[in-house]
Amino acid sequence: MLDQNSLATIFTDARTYSYWLDKPVTDEQLHRIYDLMKFGPTSSNSCPARIVFVRSSDEKGKLVACMSSGNMEKTRKAPVTAIIGMDMEFYEKLPTLFPHADARSWFAGKPESISSNALRNSSLQGAYLMIAARSVGLDCGPMSGFDAEKINEAFFHGTSIKVNFVCNLGYGDAARLHERLPRLPFDEACAIV
Repeated sequence: MLDQNSLATIFTDARTYSYWLDKPVTDEQLHRIYDLMKFGPTSSNSCPARIVFVRSSDEKGKLVACMSSGNMEKTRKAPVTAIIGMDMEFYEKLPTLFPHADARSWFAGKPESISSNALRNSSLQGAYLMIAARSVGLDCGPMSGFDAEKINEAFFHGTSIKVNFVCNLGYGDAARLHERLPRLPFDEACAIV
C-alpha cells in the first residue's frame, strides 16, 4: 500500500497546471514515464496509445497552431507536451501483445469495435501517463481543446494514429494556481449494489 505522501503526490495534492516554470524535462524522465505507464492494464493488453513528446520550438509551433485559443500559450510555455494518440490498427500488434489467443480477429474488419477499444484503452493509458509523470516529480496539464484534424495532419499524417488528447508536462507554477475546484462526494458519484 502506498503511504500518504505518495498518494498526495499522485492524487490529493496534485493539480492541473496551466503555467510552467522554466525548467527542462529530460529525455530520461520521458523514458521513465513511458516505462512506468506501459504496465497499466488495457483490454486484451491492446496498448493502443502512441505518444509524441513535443519539445522542440519548431514542433511546438506546429502544435500551438492546432490548439484552441485558450490552450495556445500554456502549450507554448510547457517544457514538453505529450500528444496521446490512438493507433486505429492496434490489433496488428496483438499477436505479440496477446499471443495466447487470436485476439487480432476480434477487431480486424470491425470498425466500431476498433474505435471504441482504441479510445477507451488509449484514454486509460493517457491517465497512466499522468500518474507516472506525477510519480517522477512532474506536473500535468491535460487538455482537449484542439483541432483534431490539424493535429492528425501535423503529427500523424500517413499513419493509422489519431489524436485522443494532449497533456502538458513540466514543473507547474504553484503560485499561479487557483483554489481547487470541488469534486462530487461518494454518494453522488457512486453506488454500492
